[in-house]
Amino acid sequence: MNNDHAMQEIKDHWDRDGLSQTIYDALIASGKPLDTLTLEDLAPLDQFHRGGKGFTTRLARLADLKSGMKVLDVGGGLGGPARTLAIEFGCHVTVIDLAESYVLAGRMLTDLMHLNDHVTHQAGSALELPFEDHAFDAVWTQNSGMNIMDKERLYAEIYRVIRPNGLFATQEPMAGPRQPLIFPVMWSRDGTGNFLRKPEEIRALIESTGFQTRKWDDVTQEKSAAPGTTNTHTIQNLVMGADLLAEIRAADKRNDEEERIVMIQAVFERF
Repeated sequence: MNNDHAMQEIKDHWDRDGLSQTIYDALIASGKPLDTLTLEDLAPLDQFHRGGKGFTTRLARLADLKSGMKVLDVGGGLGGPARTLAIEFGCHVTVIDLAESYVLAGRMLTDLMHLNDHVTHQAGSALELPFEDHAFDAVWTQNSGMNIMDKERLYAEIYRVIRPNGLFATQEPMAGPRQPLIFPVMWSRDGTGNFLRKPEEIRALIESTGFQTRKWDDVTQEKSAAPGTTNTHTIQNLVMGADLLAEIRAADKRNDEEERIVMIQAVFERF
């Protein structure tokens, strides 16, 4: 499988027609006043990863992100983490995502939060980042690499756009000691587009690209203990549908209990 085919499969898996309107309707149904939305109001609809906003904040603190930093969020989806970095940490964030429907929805939510001067959204591939060398103080990825087959190229591109001594902050599910994975999972219904690797392989690959590890945290147990939500207006429910989501949650439970997935948060420095 070549990269173009693999990236098209990712796009097909995630893209949803009318996603912006679906999310807008869910916000209206939630009863939240649209002119005074908070990060907590949006979290069920824009933090599309295990651990939710709490894990976004955890990773940002692990990386010690500072006000004024220029951050690229690769595979940033709807922009929940980006808006969190903007409001709570004072960062200027560029979000790039392969799925145009997520880019459009992210722009809508950023506009509703009056954050257009701190967060921007654009469509593009993580394997061909449309930015100059050394353009960012930090690159951020949160649950986006598991769909990407060519991780060597991914990390090379991330390395290229980070300034010298800049940071790479990442949160990723990785292959646990027991395999294979139980499907469906959020990023793959039947194994198509699933490219998990073992933590030691990922760490060695990132370091061989030219990064030095600053922090490496196994947060698997924290992930499993993270509180869920019974709110039907969640991005997981809106994108996957109630029936498929129930199957995914059952598979998640087995994958967690049987150590088929581990979750890592890590911070690297570019040399």
